[in-house]
Amino acid sequence: MIIDYLSGSRPAKMEADLCVVGAGAAGIAIARAFIGTSLRICLVESGGLAGEQRNQALYEGSSVGPVPFDPGTSRMRVFGGSCNLWGGGCIPLSRQDFSVRDWVPHSGWPIDYDELLPYYRQALAYCRLDDLEFGDGSFDSPTPRTPIAFDEGKLANQVFARTPILFGDAYRQELEQAPNVTVLLHANLLELEASPDGSSVRQARIGSLEGHRGTVRARHYVLACGGIENARLLLLSNSVVPQGLGNQHDVVGRYFMDHPSGRLGTLASDTPHRVTSPYERRHGKHQRPTFPEIGLSRPYQQRHRVLNGRIHPFGVEGPLPRGIRALRELRSALRRSVPSEGSLLEARLNAAMRNGPVAEAIGAPANLGLSALKLGLGIGDIARAALHKLADRPTVTSSHIEVVGFFEQAPNPDSRVTLGPYLDALGQPKVCVDWRLTALDRYTYRHAAALCGSELARASNAHFHAEPWLEDDRGEAPRVHGTAHHMGTTRMSDDPRTGVVDRHGRVHGMDNLHIAGSSVFPTGGWAFPTLTIVALSLRLADELRGRLLGTGLASVHS
Repeated sequence: MIIDYLSGSRPAKMEADLCVVGAGAAGIAIARAFIGTSLRICLVESGGLAGEQRNQALYEGSSVGPVPFDPGTSRMRVFGGSCNLWGGGCIPLSRQDFSVRDWVPHSGWPIDYDELLPYYRQALAYCRLDDLEFGDGSFDSPTPRTPIAFDEGKLANQVFARTPILFGDAYRQELEQAPNVTVLLHANLLELEASPDGSSVRQARIGSLEGHRGTVRARHYVLACGGIENARLLLLSNSVVPQGLGNQHDVVGRYFMDHPSGRLGTLASDTPHRVTSPYERRHGKHQRPTFPEIGLSRPYQQRHRVLNGRIHPFGVEGPLPRGIRALRELRSALRRSVPSEGSLLEARLNAAMRNGPVAEAIGAPANLGLSALKLGLGIGDIARAALHKLADRPTVTSSHIEVVGFFEQAPNPDSRVTLGPYLDALGQPKVCVDWRLTALDRYTYRHAAALCGSELARASNAHFHAEPWLEDDRGEAPRVHGTAHHMGTTRMSDDPRTGVVDRHGRVHGMDNLHIAGSSVFPTGGWAFPTLTIVALSLRLADELRGRLLGTGLASVHS
């Protein structure tokens, strides 16, 4: 059942066995795992079924760190979560990503790759990629084109999978029809009210932007609101524990990480498509949705003591031939429709999170007839483009290649999320992000640029020009930006002095509060985080079923 908390039929009080806050990839996975059981599940979502600007405004906040960060445009408040905007990239972390690395301070997970392995398999089914095989940090599947062969001691081609699934669309009907699941839309968590001794959650106070208020009482609670909001909600839950729940050692909000990305340089080549084509992410109808990425090899990371990372060569189109421009204008005009509030919001957020060079923009013309005339005059350009496509070459020649890096971020306790001085429309403090990089991050960028530039130049008989900022040792902020992969603010650790949750996702010092999502990642590798988020969430669902049904994990798996 789905109830809109803005409607007149909203309940003032809800009773459940499990209350899950946040209906993104993690929250939907957990709620769905309980369909058909005897347990009552309440899934609380602050957004609606489509994007709405006034809901999105609740994600706004401030940034005080040396690297600018906009918390309002790097995530989406809607049923289905920020994955409504994602590119579908899925890949497991590697064994090394889970391990302690003596050159990476605060590295190491309390669980290892093998412990998560069965849940990675379940996560693939959830992401509708269950026909694919995977190994240590990569899929074992063919790619549309053969990638460049590199020295394996330096660079490695790691394969990721791309799924078209949007979790809110894919699983909404199942949740709506499940008799034991209630989904509340437009219901914002205001506070998790603790017991007098702070050892458990008594109830969740919720409210809408229209002023409606209510409570959800449950046996167990899960926060699944993303790498920024999970920490904020713990800090906001401070009526009994002044420093916020789970924050007895001042760890909540610390170790905030993203996957920093920046342009490392340009590659000049007479045959740029030989570098870019193997790594393009388009595929035909009958091809498997797996693509290679160029990563720093594990031996190289160990030898040079750098963080994990990958690079992507983006071909930048040269001047558009007249016929190609006319064809694109015509297509743009034919696709024109009256935009909804949700589609306009998605377009704005997508623009803010763009991670690569952008092709030349084409404005939709007012006159379709004029576009058709231009298309006729440029028919020769269309014919040449068709021949290029048949020969598996770009329809528009690239003027140069931009080499863009995407990196693991070193865990840093000074990189953190706190409550800021400004209030949102619900009267609660907005988030403040202090995003900080370390000397190890900067060292990694320089090494990766030099290595990848020289190896790509050697492979394509080209010349690499590194970006000037890479040689800047004056302590200024590197020219990188986030990629909306927020991690680490409620990190997992066996020691409550260095983490917020234990190896099972339970908040240290609390009996019935758990956290799902990338906020529990101690480190993030370079991997797109969604597959690991889902795997951890399904693992947590197993743990909670054992607790709620009075069985151990052994009987759950049997």
